[in-house]
Amino acid sequence: MSDDDSDRPVRLGLIVPSSNTTAEPEFREFAPEGTTVHAARMALESVTVDALDEMSHDAVRGGELLGHADVDAVAYACTTGSLLHGPGFDAELEAEIGEAAGVPAVATARSVCRALEALDAERIAVVTPYTADLDAKEREFLEAAGFEVVAIEGRGIEANTEIGTLEPEDAHEQVLEVVNAHLAASIDAVFLSCTNYQSLEAVGDLEAELGVPVVTSNGATLWDLCRHLDTTVDAPGALFAEPSRHV
Repeated sequence: MSDDDSDRPVRLGLIVPSSNTTAEPEFREFAPEGTTVHAARMALESVTVDALDEMSHDAVRGGELLGHADVDAVAYACTTGSLLHGPGFDAELEAEIGEAAGVPAVATARSVCRALEALDAERIAVVTPYTADLDAKEREFLEAAGFEVVAIEGRGIEANTEIGTLEPEDAHEQVLEVVNAHLAASIDAVFLSCTNYQSLEAVGDLEAELGVPVVTSNGATLWDLCRHLDTTVDAPGALFAEPSRHV
């Protein structure tokens, strides 16, 4: 932000799948006061490997267009879309989008890893709305990043608009089902995957019940994005509890 723009609100840029109806509302609800959220969209209807691969071709263009709005930082807000090609693809997305937008950029998959590392989480349970093939790719990515995935279970949904109809209560119920099914395995954290899964509102109650941090895709992305800016985030969960984690 230039000196001439010092009095204007901080502008957060989001690059989201065209069928995502959750990322923008959750960002606007939990972003720092006075922050504005601006989105560019990439064509996606079904959450499948082939569709996500095709969608990623629009990522850099989205960053370029958000640069026209003079945003202060940009997020590629799609979890599986940023881990699809394994370790390193997320970092490449961040570099390419940041260069196109001319500002710092984060990608959700990498943001999740940073969030889990900040919470000192090693053994995790993962809850998703995805099909089994995407769950397998997510497990592979997280394990390559150094996490032990104790369990990963999805809902088997392909249509992204259907994922968007899930509510925080659905996320709460699914997490408890997965964790209770693996009571014999201790975990350091739960990861609720998908930027189109309404889940950030469920974090506070889940952490109180489970006694471990719960990270969501949008929560991790917002946290990571705001680390690049002189601002803090008032959102539920252990990830946002320590002021040192906001700078």
